[in-house]
Amino acid sequence: MEALTLGPAGTYSHRAAKAVADEVAFTESVSAIVEAVASGEYDRGVVPVENSTDGSVIESLDAFAEYDVAIVRELITPIRHALLAQGPEFDVVASHAQALAQCRNYLDENYPTADLEAVASTARGVERARENPGVAGIGHPENAAGHGPASSQTGSDDADGDLQVLAEDIQDQSSNATRFVVLAPASERSEAGAKTSFIVYPNVDYPGLLLELLEPFAERDINLTRVESRPSGERLGDYVFHVDIAAGLYEERTQDALAEIEAIASEGWVRRLGSYDSETVLY
Repeated sequence: MEALTLGPAGTYSHRAAKAVADEVAFTESVSAIVEAVASGEYDRGVVPVENSTDGSVIESLDAFAEYDVAIVRELITPIRHALLAQGPEFDVVASHAQALAQCRNYLDENYPTADLEAVASTARGVERARENPGVAGIGHPENAAGHGPASSQTGSDDADGDLQVLAEDIQDQSSNATRFVVLAPASERSEAGAKTSFIVYPNVDYPGLLLELLEPFAERDINLTRVESRPSGERLGDYVFHVDIAAGLYEERTQDALAEIEAIASEGWVRRLGSYDSETVLY
């Protein structure tokens, strides 16, 4: 089985995907991953959806609303950020925007004059550091090795050189972790699992609407583990709601609650992404 995830090789997404599939392919767009799985081009996709420090990955949420896919597994991965460079002197720090945000306090305190450059992934930032002595990257400490997976795709003469690990565990929160989900074609959606994700587009707006959407779960003692709104793109003030619950679709209480939600959202739609189990992956 081959999984598609964010690249190049060496990203945290890559490390999570290796727990799912023996073969991993790469792109630099979350939307492209979700679309490729929805179309059947790939058996599995692995995308980040939430970080404990920096919040939700909105590109993932928006893609789930656009493409019909199933969530079949959840991976929780602790994040270890290191500062990697050719030497201690640099004036730019390059990494994924979320990694930069997760290390904001460390960078402000230790490198207040450095320019922060957001790139497509942590591995891409490490590549920038490998190519340019004036750039440092933020990524997993193992990516410092020139023979590591992140350097294998640079194609430059400097790709074989090791970077220095200037500092480890530079994330502002020691408990920093990212939640990834494993995607499959919609036909593989399951009702079995301890958690369920779904999306609600009511296509109406009136006082008390959100309360109406939440009450069916409270009445059945179903814990809401996440509720988030995203603009629908249809008109200003119109929203899509992403909801995670601690219950499986196989449970009668979940089915009854969702039946009420579908009645409330009769002018719009409800997309059941499926039920799944969660596991922690260390690397």
